[in-house]
Amino acid sequence: MPLLTSAVTVVVVLFYFFIATRVPVARRKYNVQLPAITGHPDFERVFRVHQNTLEWMPIFLPSLWLCAFLYNDLIAAALGLVWIVARWFYYAGYARAVDRRIPGFLIQSIACAALLILAIVGIAVRFPGLLAQWRLTP
Repeated sequence: MPLLTSAVTVVVVLFYFFIATRVPVARRKYNVQLPAITGHPDFERVFRVHQNTLEWMPIFLPSLWLCAFLYNDLIAAALGLVWIVARWFYYAGYARAVDRRIPGFLIQSIACAALLILAIVGIAVRFPGLLAQWRLTP
């Protein structure tokens, strides 16, 4: 079991929980009543951070775990931490101004792409053995 990746996953869930709690705080601060998702631009940026983080989770988490299982737990965990830190910078930047989200977004995208590439490498390395096991090789 990839222990380091498990720990990073817990931190990711805690981070997402934190981001999710920023939305109701922003609602109160900028007086945006439910069910509205538009209103004050500062609220909308906080809301978008939450939504964008949610949109990236189905890309990030499978890539993280596939990398951990098929390539290396330590490398997957390290890239997972990079992703979390980058998402923090994305949150902190976007909460201030739209243009300040870009560095965090680019870094988290690169970390996620690296996880996916390493997962593919892990599959590719094992693929000939799987074919031989299934006796599908010529």
